[in-house]
Amino acid sequence: MTQTPARTLPDVAGDAARAARALDWVGMDRIALPLRIDAGDQGTQLVPASVDVAVNLRDPDARGIHMSRLYLRLQDALSAETPGHAMLRRVLQDCIESQQGLSSRARLVVRYGHLLRRPALASGYSGWKTYPVELAAELDNGHLSLDLAFSVEYSSTCPASAALSRQLNAQRFAEDFAGSSPLTTMTVHDWLASPRGLAATPHAQRSRADIRLRLRPAFDAVPLAELVDAIEAALGTPVQTAVKREDEQAFAALNAANLMFCEDAARRVAAALQADARIERFDATVSHFESLHAHDAVARVSSGR
Repeated sequence: MTQTPARTLPDVAGDAARAARALDWVGMDRIALPLRIDAGDQGTQLVPASVDVAVNLRDPDARGIHMSRLYLRLQDALSAETPGHAMLRRVLQDCIESQQGLSSRARLVVRYGHLLRRPALASGYSGWKTYPVELAAELDNGHLSLDLAFSVEYSSTCPASAALSRQLNAQRFAEDFAGSSPLTTMTVHDWLASPRGLAATPHAQRSRADIRLRLRPAFDAVPLAELVDAIEAALGTPVQTAVKREDEQAFAALNAANLMFCEDAARRVAAALQADARIERFDATVSHFESLHAHDAVARVSSGR
C-alpha cells in the first residue's frame, strides 16, 4: 500500500520583506476573548472582553510576525488569572518570546464592562451597575507600565440654577403671605408641601467622570472597585440602580447637598485621586450633559495641575 507523503504547508511569512523597514507595532485589534476578573465576594468570574495586542517588528528584513502565537497565548492567559502587574508582565514577556527574536516590546489593551452591585440609598434594595473599563499595559526593555481607565456616572445640579430657584420660591412665599398675621409653623409647613411651595426647580443632568491613571508597580492588584467607591463618594451623587420612593427622596437630598458646576466636580475627582498612593499620575474629564443647554459643560484636570 502506497503511503501519501506528509504535506508541508507553505509559509510566506518567512520571506524577505520587499521594502525593508522595522515596524513600531504589529498585531491584532478587537479580539473577542474571555477575561477573568475579581468579582469581590463572589470570587472570580469570566467576562467577555475586547483585546488589542501588538509587538514591534525590529528586524527590517522580516516580512511579518507570528500573530497566531499571540492569539493562542492570550486566550489561555487572560482566562486563567485576574490581571495585575505581575500577571500582565508574564503575558507580555511571553508575547515577546513567542516571536523568537523578531520583537523586543509588547503592549496589550483590554476593554470590558465591570459589574458592581450597588446598594440603594434608603430602601435596603440593591442593583447592578456596569462600569466601562480599559486596561493598557506595555512592556519595553523590562519596564512595565499599566494604565487603568474607567467611567463613573453621577448627577449634577447647577448651583446657579439652585440660587435662582430659591429666589423665586422666596418671592412666591412673600407674595402669598404679604400682609398676613404672624404665621404658625404648621401654616408654613402646609404651604411648602403644597404645589405653591415650589415655584421653580434647579436644572440637573446625568454627568460622567472619565478617568485614566497610571498604577504604581509596587501595588500588584488593579483596585477598580475601591477607586470607583472613592470617586462616587467624592462626587456624592452616583446614579442609582434599584430605586423605591424613599431612595428617590434620598437622592434628591444628596443633589441638594452636592450642588456643583463641572469645575467643582473636577476638583472633587482630583482630590480623591491625588490622595491614593497607588496612583502615579492621572487625567480626568468630567462632562455635564446639560439639560439647560444643547451643549455639554466639560472640565479636565490632571495630576500635574
